[in-house]
This record gives sequence, structure tokens and C-alpha cells, in this order.
Amino acid sequence: MTHPQPYRQPQYGPPPQGVALTTQYFALSWLFATVKPKVFLNGYEIAVWGWGRIVVPLAPGRYHLHVYAPYFFPSRVGPADYTFDVYPGHLVELEYRTPLWAFSSGSLGPPPQRYRGMVPIAVFFAVLLVGVVVAMIVLQVRA
Repeated sequence: MTHPQPYRQPQYGPPPQGVALTTQYFALSWLFATVKPKVFLNGYEIAVWGWGRIVVPLAPGRYHLHVYAPYFFPSRVGPADYTFDVYPGHLVELEYRTPLWAFSSGSLGPPPQRYRGMVPIAVFFAVLLVGVVVAMIVLQVRA
């Protein structure tokens, strides 16, 4: 019995050359689904349809990529920058991830990237938990 092979789209001509960017947000940060990431290549905005993978064909050279997510407050969440070189016949794979904490920077670079902002989130929930415990103790003492 043979195992089915994954479907591969036939390629015609030379392999793609440029940059492939995958943009992602944390699943519990579902409000990011209502906005599209902003991607700038050498200062010029690249049109994106939404979150996911885009491939931008580029000539060989050095490029600067800037990505952020527009949001309600703050207006720019997770700004991140990355400079990369495109060599003839090569496709540069990059990944952008929004932060968990809106005031942290995003992650941008070769995959896999991790979600930044875990420490501020952990501190926030620890302070919240301590506040709830103190409030319960105060209410018990008064009763």
C-alpha cells in the first residue's frame, strides 16, 4: 500500500525570488481579526488582504521591513523592524507575530518567532489575583 503524496503545485519558470512573510496573532487576541496588519517595505506600504502568508517578488538586494497591527488603543500594536538580504534565486522566509501585551513590540524575523509580552501579562494577572484574594480576606473579616 502506498501513502498518498502531498499535492504540489507545478512550478513553471525560475523559482520565486523575494520575501515570504507570514503574519499571525495569538488566538485569544481575537480582536486582531477585525484589522489587517500594516506592512512596509523600504518605507512603502505593501497591500495585504489580511493575516497569513504573502509572497513579494523582489530583485536581489538589501531591504528593510516594518510591520505593525493597527488597533484601537494604542493605535499601533507590536511594531517590529527587520533588515534582510535577497540573493539571486532565493526566497527569504519571515514571520511576524503580534505581542500578547499591547504595549510590547512584535516579533519579526526568520521562523519560528514567539509571542512577546508574556512577562507583563503574567505580572498583570498576578496583581489581579492578589487583589481578589485581599478583597476576599477583607470581606471575610467584616462579616
